[in-house]
Formats: sequence, C-alpha cells, structure tokens
Amino acid sequence: MRRAVSLVTDSTSTFLSQTTYALIEAITDYTKAVYTLISLYRQYTSLLGKMNSQEEDEVWQVIIGARVEMTSKQQEYMKLETTWMTAVSLSEMAAEAAYQTGADQACVTARNHVQLVKLQVQEVRQLSQKAETKLAEAQTEEVRQKAQEEGDERAEPEPEAYLRED
Repeated sequence: MRRAVSLVTDSTSTFLSQTTYALIEAITDYTKAVYTLISLYRQYTSLLGKMNSQEEDEVWQVIIGARVEMTSKQQEYMKLETTWMTAVSLSEMAAEAAYQTGADQACVTARNHVQLVKLQVQEVRQLSQKAETKLAEAQTEEVRQKAQEEGDERAEPEPEAYLRED
C-alpha cells in the first residue's frame, strides 16, 4: 500500500508542477498585458491636448485592443487557476493518504511541494495585483487630466465687452 500511495503522491506532484508552471506563465502574461495597457494610458495622457480627434481615435483603438488582450489573458489564467486549485486539492489528499498508510516520506514530500507551489503562485499574484493597482492609477490620472483639460477649455476668459458694466 505504501508503494501505491507513493506512486499517487508522485503523480499528483507531477500534475501540480505542470499546472503551477502553466498558471504562473498565464499570470505573467496577464501582468505583461496590464503593463502594456498602463504604458498606453500614460502615453495617451501625456499627449492629451496635443492630438487632433483622428489621432485620438487611433490611440483609443490601440488602447481598446490592449484591453481586449488583457481581458483574454485574465480569462485564460482564471481557467488555469481552477485546474491548479484542483491539483492542489489532489496533492493534499494524496499527502493525507500517504500519512494514513504510514508512507511518511511521501507525505512530507507532497506537503512540502504543495507549500512551495502555493508560495510561488502567491508571489506572482502579488506582482499581478501591483500591476492592476498601477493600471487603476494610470486610468485615474487620464480621467483627471482629461477633466482638467475640458475645464480649461470651458474656463476661457470672457471677452472684455461682456465684463463691462454699462
């Protein structure tokens, strides 16, 4: 029985390793897409007031394309995350089965592996969350600057003839 349990922990460990690798890669791709969008927002914000409407439309088409790409990468990593969580559960169950049958080495190895991959995924998620925060800041800056620009246009000085009291 111990040998069978050891084989199960090895198999679940392999499955967990592969899903972890795929998930980390997917989150990294998503994070890169977020940073691309951040860069586009910052470039757009720096060009506000310096573009004509056609140029602004062209920039927005690029931004929309980057948003679509980012959303696609996010959906991909979320699907993989479900598979990864299943792999974690299977590995934890295999570790428990190893413990119950007295296969201590297999149990310890499986539990250590689960802890390691959870830590790896957590680190990549934190990087992704930082990118999302920076994206929100870039979007906020764009909205703020656009509102300021529109406010400046509306606050054009009145012609002096309207300011005189007759």
